[in-house]
Amino acid sequence: MPQIPRFFYNGPLTENSSVSLDADTAKHIWQVLRMQPDDKVILTDGKGTVAEGTIHTAERHKCDVSIEKVAVTARKGNVLHLCVAFTKNNSRNEWLLEKATELGVGSIIPITTTRSEKAHVRHDRWQKILQSAILQSQQSYLPELAEISPLKSILKKYNDIPQKLIAHCIPEGEKHSLAKTLKPTGEVILLIGPEGDFTQEEVNLCMENGFVPVSLGAQRLRTETAAIAAAAYFNVVHDEEI
Repeated sequence: MPQIPRFFYNGPLTENSSVSLDADTAKHIWQVLRMQPDDKVILTDGKGTVAEGTIHTAERHKCDVSIEKVAVTARKGNVLHLCVAFTKNNSRNEWLLEKATELGVGSIIPITTTRSEKAHVRHDRWQKILQSAILQSQQSYLPELAEISPLKSILKKYNDIPQKLIAHCIPEGEKHSLAKTLKPTGEVILLIGPEGDFTQEEVNLCMENGFVPVSLGAQRLRTETAAIAAAAYFNVVHDEEI
């Protein structure tokens, strides 16, 4: 049986109601997928709600859906907050956003550090990438995409998270294996530095605030590769359906 197409809807989803999808989604449904009235669709709001519905109107810039069934998915208890120093290469940042979302991270927090490059922020475009990624991976929760924040503010904001980790590549610096350090339960915040890595002073500051320094292996990874490797390993350790 063919899989029912999934679409994002930024609004309330309730049973026995009708919603109008945005113009871009309507155009995709009508022009690309060639869907017709009475075809079935699945909608999600990215906040845990998933609705089954039937297309009522399908036109180039208009698509109305009648909602018949709604279910709410509870958010998993084990959540990864991924703090990453984005690069100036926007295509690499967008790849990171897409793959981290597919891996089910709870939040993505761009950070600025001493050696950070100036990232070109495109928040609206980035949100669309997240939306597309949860549809592709059939999830019902969007990760929270935070505003770019300096490292010191992150240390204060996420002080209460049970497990706090910072990955760095400083040869002589203290580090523990991520595989042996990551606990299988609870929330985790992980800091990934810029291409030039964190400074020793930044690592020391994080350790003073309860962060444990970790290594992702012997290879020196690009920022986005390190972030995705850590997110994938987080899923393996927690062994949960995303």
